[in-house]
Amino acid sequence: MSYKCAICNKGSRSGNTISHSNRVSKRVFRPNLQSLNIIIDKKKTRKYVCTSCIKSSKVKKAI
Repeated sequence: MSYKCAICNKGSRSGNTISHSNRVSKRVFRPNLQSLNIIIDKKKTRKYVCTSCIKSSKVKKAI
């Protein structure tokens, strides 16, 4: 399974780590994903959701 939000499809992005001497190496920026029980199509499922979707109430939490 890819590292993506189930609601907004936010995923990993690539970039560079730059040292003090300005040497460059590749790195990965990952979204803050949380595993939640959510309701999708009137069914309770366990999915990974980013915290920005949780804060903005784009997701309905299952109890």
